Amino acid sequence: MTAGAGSQGPGAGEHPVPPPPTSVPKPDAAFSRVGLFVIGDEILSGKRQDKHLPKAIELLRARGASLSWAQFLPDDEAAIAAAIGASRARGDVVLSCGGIGATPDDCTRQAAARAFGVPLTRHAEAQRLIERQYGVQAHPHRVLMADFPQGAGLIPNPVNRVAGFFLERHYFVPGFPEMAWPMLEWVLDTECRDLHRSDPPVEYTLRVLGTSGEADLLELMQELLRMFPGVRLSSLPFRGDATRPRHIEFGLRGTRREAARAFAFLRRRLAERPGAQVEDLRAPGAAE
Repeated sequence: MTAGAGSQGPGAGEHPVPPPPTSVPKPDAAFSRVGLFVIGDEILSGKRQDKHLPKAIELLRARGASLSWAQFLPDDEAAIAAAIGASRARGDVVLSCGGIGATPDDCTRQAAARAFGVPLTRHAEAQRLIERQYGVQAHPHRVLMADFPQGAGLIPNPVNRVAGFFLERHYFVPGFPEMAWPMLEWVLDTECRDLHRSDPPVEYTLRVLGTSGEADLLELMQELLRMFPGVRLSSLPFRGDATRPRHIEFGLRGTRREAARAFAFLRRRLAERPGAQVEDLRAPGAAE
């Protein structure tokens, strides 16, 4: 489950430890992709609605960064370990919410140890924080939340002092939003300041009416991507209804200069098509 303390969970070192990946790319801050794990059966079953995805996007955007991908995972050690291994092999920065409690279904700590090829061990400082918070009630169960993959660093928890942890550029926090979100802010402002951008990517958008569909514009879209390989293109068709006609909305995301050039190219080429009507939604200059 996403967080919490309770009955005895798997103890330290009670899982097989596979060898770590033989080659892990070193992250380059200029090109780092940021991903999000949301972990918990209760999310996948619909018992609880996820709130972490929009918040992660908001926190990153405030710092000039963006989320590249998100993945929802069950409380399953093998599945979580596989996802961590894949993101680590890509060199991604990963924010992970959920599954670091002490109940038997909380297995994110064990999965991280498995993915990194290290044992699960008691972290002395994490144990001290839990004992300070809970006193004699820290043992025997709450203290299990101080069992982290060997070599992990701590993420401070301002709510109840039960720390999260990180290994390399994977950051694990509880599933409770009131804990997770300030902890993610600490991660982004302390461990991931290299992700901050004073000139973040921008997105310009336009709408075109009077075309028969996306298929007629595939060659134009392919040409645009060849000319501007650093620009992300999105295409959202609308079938139309009683309030608005059929149309396609295009988004062009990239550096300010490249996105503006791609926008101008696409707008000009669409306007050249017979019967096409182009409307700017967020254009360079007007959007600044």
